[in-house]
Amino acid sequence: MARLDQVIPNIVDIFIQYADDGEGKKCQLNKEELQKMLEEQIQSPELKDKINAADIEEAMQLLDKNHDGEVNFREFCRCICVLAKCYYQKKRGKGGKRGKGKDDKDDCDQED
Repeated sequence: MARLDQVIPNIVDIFIQYADDGEGKKCQLNKEELQKMLEEQIQSPELKDKINAADIEEAMQLLDKNHDGEVNFREFCRCICVLAKCYYQKKRGKGGKRGKGKDDKDDCDQED
């Protein structure tokens, strides 16, 4: 099986696993579910450093674009994309360079 054939179903399955309310109706992650999912599913030091449990409130604010207090699948995918982008930049030895796309904001190096 090709690697993307494994990765895409895994992303969907992980979201469903943590967003499941036991009745199959809920399709969103609240703050506690998002934190639990990130703590349990992110083990790589390169990625774990990018999502800190202490900063989960800030992560929720960044991800929760519709401001309903929960992260839907679309918002969750944005989180995965940011993590992938950070990992790519770290692996390529590029830290914090801005691209030419419309989304020039570098999510990897957001620090206060």
